[in-house]
Amino acid sequence: MSIILDKVNYVYSPGTAYEKQALKDISLVLEDGDFIGLIGHTGSGKSTLIQHMNGLMRATSGGVYYNGADIYDKDYSLRELRKKVGLVFQYPEHQLFETTVLADVKFGPANLGLTPLEVDLRAYEALRQVGIGDELIDASPFELSGGQKRRVAIAGVLAMQPEVLILDEPTAGLDPRGRDEILDRIAAIHEERHITVVLVSHSMEDVAKYVDRIIVMNGGSVAWNDTPRNVFRHYRELEAIGLAAPQVTYALQALHGRGLPVDTDVTTVREARDAVLAWYQKNGRNGLRAEAAGVQGKLYSEEAGGDSPCAGAEKRRGGAR
Repeated sequence: MSIILDKVNYVYSPGTAYEKQALKDISLVLEDGDFIGLIGHTGSGKSTLIQHMNGLMRATSGGVYYNGADIYDKDYSLRELRKKVGLVFQYPEHQLFETTVLADVKFGPANLGLTPLEVDLRAYEALRQVGIGDELIDASPFELSGGQKRRVAIAGVLAMQPEVLILDEPTAGLDPRGRDEILDRIAAIHEERHITVVLVSHSMEDVAKYVDRIIVMNGGSVAWNDTPRNVFRHYRELEAIGLAAPQVTYALQALHGRGLPVDTDVTTVREARDAVLAWYQKNGRNGLRAEAAGVQGKLYSEEAGGDSPCAGAEKRRGGAR
């Protein structure tokens, strides 16, 4: 197993007027190869939590373990930990500084004591994985598009060959195409390298599409830690803490509420398509007509307060007079 957090607490500015407990008894296990989504409203503790995972922040109490070793042990090398647990901060392109794309990606591995050939191989492989071609390697990173800069910054972390990759809102500020390109690349890297990925996001659609498990933070505590289906089943409770389910979940809930007996636990467009097709294949065109008639009658009844479409029509005509 990769990372264990055992009853981790963290307090900002302890003993002062600004004291605030950011993490409360966090106990989590991140297994090798997991793809985890971390969600929560602003101030819920997400960023504080991920900075404990590679030792950038030290817990006020509790323990953090990487591959069975206590990272707070006096003989433990946090530098070695950070080689294995890579953290990509929000807007990582702000940290680009070299004159060329290739030089920027090479900076990290060049400080690991590797040979120049090994550094080059790592850099080229990382750039390939994020979709940056040879035509851009000698370009200034500051001449790239926003999405390209983001990918170069991620490549700089990948060139360190981490076993765990943590990304703090990697698609923030990108257009839909740029967002999809980044997330598709991350999913491909997860499949190719079999590394553990932790994705911090405010997009429920992105989390539902890519991750295998969701951790929901609320007020510094873990509110849920389960599969996307099981988490988004609690969409009403999520709304109460400032979150929501993917839009497609609400769409299927609405269809079910109108009388169409489809699976309401879907979280992605693909699952929604499959749910509707499964119902259609089972019931056929006649079933669709029957359900449509039932839905239409229910709509009339709800709108008019009557028991039938005719009653609704009479009430509407009466109102018009």
